[in-house]
Amino acid sequence: MRIVSVNAWGGALFDELLAWLPCAGADIACLQEVTRTPGLTGWTRFEDGQRTLPQRADLFDDVRRALPRHQATFVASDSGPVHDSTGARHRQDFGLATLVGEHLPIIGVDSAFVHGQFVDHIEWTVGNRPRIALAVRTVDRAVGRSVWVVQVHGLRDPIGKTDTPARRRQAERLAELVRRTREPHDLVIVCGDFNLLPESETFSVLAEVGLTDLVGMADTRTSHYRKPVRHASYMLVSDTTAVKRFEIMAEPEVSDHRALILDI
Repeated sequence: MRIVSVNAWGGALFDELLAWLPCAGADIACLQEVTRTPGLTGWTRFEDGQRTLPQRADLFDDVRRALPRHQATFVASDSGPVHDSTGARHRQDFGLATLVGEHLPIIGVDSAFVHGQFVDHIEWTVGNRPRIALAVRTVDRAVGRSVWVVQVHGLRDPIGKTDTPARRRQAERLAELVRRTREPHDLVIVCGDFNLLPESETFSVLAEVGLTDLVGMADTRTSHYRKPVRHASYMLVSDTTAVKRFEIMAEPEVSDHRALILDI
């Protein structure tokens, strides 16, 4: 079974992302920074007072078309205004998408806010935006074992990626989601853009529920990211003996984040 995780960057590198995804061999694809504006196609413009970014109007629908034989789930962390090419204003949901190959049974789905609660923004804020985690349970029939794949997009703080009380609470809520959903013999994978440094106390909190990080100090950013701190995305597993292969994908570049690829 192959699990792929990448921050999709709102589809900013749309052509590259959509060309790669169907070829990635992902049994389960976990995407962060996914947009959804039902009824609207093409491009929109996002602004939060600090950044202006091109985003797909409905990246969730784009990805579903690229992976038509996957079962798709989207959860929104928050929602706010974007503008199309004519300047018209639309309300866009922002969140996580998990796509599970149709050959895998989905036997459980859960989610939880790890920071804040859902907000309909009048205008997007720079920091302190809500964050959510999405968990999907399936069965690895090759070994007869249930697998939880949990993804999260961690809190962004304009000050940086150092530990804060809010990030500590985020880690505790994520650990509680794992604790609440797992059965004793489940394999658990937790992945996503954590927006954290490798030495974060988050990893100690997650270690308390039996999760081991596979990324460590590795660079998880692409050439499209210009800042010097190169850490953001992580993948953790509850049983390292289940890992057959783990890769931090340098090429092709499909985002400002490198994709994480795990074979179990």
